[in-house]
Amino acid sequence: MDGTGITQEKPRPDGGWSHEIEEVPGALVVPPTESAFRQAAGVLRADGSHCETGAFWRNHRSLTLTPDAPAGEVETLEGRWLWAGVLWVHFGHFLVESTGRLWGLDAAHQEFDGILYIPKRPARGEEIAGWQRAFWELAGIDLPVHVATAPTRVETLVVPGQGFGLGEIISGTPAFRSFMTRFAEDVAPDGPERLYISRSKLGLSKGGLIGEERLEHELAAQGYEIFHPQDHDLPTQIARYKAAKQILAAEGSALHLFGFVGRSDQKVAMVLRRQSGATDMIAEHLRSFCGIETVQIETLQRILKKKGGYKKRHDLGVIHMEQLRQALVANGFIEDRAPWKTLRWGDVRRVIGDKYEPRKR
Repeated sequence: MDGTGITQEKPRPDGGWSHEIEEVPGALVVPPTESAFRQAAGVLRADGSHCETGAFWRNHRSLTLTPDAPAGEVETLEGRWLWAGVLWVHFGHFLVESTGRLWGLDAAHQEFDGILYIPKRPARGEEIAGWQRAFWELAGIDLPVHVATAPTRVETLVVPGQGFGLGEIISGTPAFRSFMTRFAEDVAPDGPERLYISRSKLGLSKGGLIGEERLEHELAAQGYEIFHPQDHDLPTQIARYKAAKQILAAEGSALHLFGFVGRSDQKVAMVLRRQSGATDMIAEHLRSFCGIETVQIETLQRILKKKGGYKKRHDLGVIHMEQLRQALVANGFIEDRAPWKTLRWGDVRRVIGDKYEPRKR
């Protein structure tokens, strides 16, 4: 036990509780009351004991801590519901950390009245985005989705283990991978053979690549479509991902969506924008689900960090243009043409102002 009330091991793709399903009559679902990295929230059995199968893990630790049973009357939800865990509003975290229990819809071999989440951010309440509903629809799910914002007693709650997520479980359990083979199966490929998945329109506050617009200009000249996924609905994104034979992408969440629909005959390269374990997670996702060995290209002049409140996900990478060109040529993603002009530090400073500083590698 690590002081959280959690005694179990981390979820694993090859065995253990991540493969199990527990049916909990009279379950008490307790949502978080504050926004924090680790939160007291989860599922209690009718006798007040903690249902650890419903805990939400990232890497080596649980991010949901054993909650206290609330005093007084609570809301009641009748029927049979699937516990889906924590609902993220962030696109990438939703894909990786709000989907890992949906395999229970098949494995339980029974009908459900709906799917039950708790919010990651209590202030978002019962909010469900249109793209989230589109994701469930693409997964063949037509059940109601309920987000519990107050303690709720559930007549019958079916609790699958966490079959996917960040950490060792990123490769997915066999049951989860099998469930996801249905995802977007009716979306036909539509788009060019060469695709660059860009982050340039997201703004630097979310972390990114300095020089990405120049990279896009060079790639367009090599026959790549410059694709901004946030400008398109999920079916359009998926159609592009299915059609492309060569995919370049600035490292980021979009590749997790690709990971659910990609094929082993596609070539994928990530242009790294930082030093982060998230990069290896993306690569393992594509390896386990698609059979793709992702090319990771790190050709940065320097990495910049935000001054003050530092978070690695906000890092900016300054592209070494000619080294990147050479790496793309060597890996067969572009033809060997004229050298690419290197970014000058003065140009970089005009973009970042005084808000960033170099980070030691």
